[in-house]
Amino acid sequence: NVDPSKKSKKMSRRIFAEDPSWTLETVPCLSIICLENIAANFLANPVYEELTPAHKDFVQERLSTSLPLQITANLIGDGVYWRRCCEQRWNFCDVSCYGHSWKRMFFERHVAHLIEFFVPGVTKPATILDMVPLSNNYIRRLSITQLLPPIKKPPKEVEKVEGGEDKQQELELESETARDQPHLDHFDFNILLHKLTNLQELHLVYRVKNCGMNFEWSLYEMTVGDCESLGRALRSCVTLKILRVCQSQINDDKCCELVKHLLDHPSLRTLDFSYNLIGDKGAKAISQLLIKSRLETLRMCNNSVGEQGATAIAQALSQNPTLRSLNLRLNRLQDEGGEAIARALRNSSLSHLHLGANELTQRTAVTLAKALLKNKTLRSLNLSCNKLGVDGGKALEGAMSRNTSLTECDVRLTGIEEETASFIKQVLWSNRHLRQKRS
Repeated sequence: NVDPSKKSKKMSRRIFAEDPSWTLETVPCLSIICLENIAANFLANPVYEELTPAHKDFVQERLSTSLPLQITANLIGDGVYWRRCCEQRWNFCDVSCYGHSWKRMFFERHVAHLIEFFVPGVTKPATILDMVPLSNNYIRRLSITQLLPPIKKPPKEVEKVEGGEDKQQELELESETARDQPHLDHFDFNILLHKLTNLQELHLVYRVKNCGMNFEWSLYEMTVGDCESLGRALRSCVTLKILRVCQSQINDDKCCELVKHLLDHPSLRTLDFSYNLIGDKGAKAISQLLIKSRLETLRMCNNSVGEQGATAIAQALSQNPTLRSLNLRLNRLQDEGGEAIARALRNSSLSHLHLGANELTQRTAVTLAKALLKNKTLRSLNLSCNKLGVDGGKALEGAMSRNTSLTECDVRLTGIEEETASFIKQVLWSNRHLRQKRS
């Protein structure tokens, strides 16, 4: 028999946990433990497809963002994981620019980064080509902000030759010739673009950012070899709709080479060659592209297009029923080119026309005024920074009083009278109000 006093003492004993706040409620569910184990060991055993949608979200929140893309690219769908990868890598992440897809943002920016830091002759092409099977389904747009040239070998030192000044000068001349040779070609897009079967936009700038004290003008232009390889690549990329090659020192010959490969392109709708060195010869080549293609937008801001080039483009406008926007701002059209474009408005499909800063005068304003009396498609017209003068403004005022289609017209810094500018503004407001009623 047990002593009652000892029995009571035995029944009153308690066990205290090391953590006073511990309770049975803090014990995680077995499913949570399993999911955390899956996330922790995902590299060795990538279990994902078998999970429910809620469990997939749980795992995405805990996966390491340093996992190899060969594992995650085709397994982890668009969601929290790719948002974490983007936000960890880049300070600014506007997913709305990527169709609200975090996965698309990651792969477009990742592949662009690989191309921007590709050094020809040093970086292996497989570095980029191996990404194609992983990223092809998500790349719609590539925006390349720099292209690195090959590493330039230092010129050999000229050794002094005894007893021969002629030989010494010959060696120095050879050294100077080697130093003046242009850099070799940049990344060859011909090996990549035809593999990106969903690519719709390509933005390129042939330049080197942050070059510091190593500045050379050759770092800011595409070579002839670049032009030829890019042209072939563009021809093979049949899904491309928008092409922008800006600030790349494209001259007439390079422009003609690129256009040659775009003449029969099935899907190109926007072409932007702004901030280059294209003159009349290049503009004539682009006029042939307008005739044979279905371009909807053409931008050639800040080039060297003159009267002949503008006249060629004007003649092509009547043969292109699809072009809606033409931007020739900051060129050298002068009145001959401006009047040619103005006359083309009588039989064109343009909705937006920018002729700002082209040395236009009253002559062009009068011709434009006559065209506006007949044109019913133009919605936006920019004539800023030209010398239209008082008489040119009066001509536009008379035409605007009978035009009901134009809703935007920029005549700042053109020398027209303030009353004329005020009248044009009132007509534009009335046209916009009338357009809203119709819609």
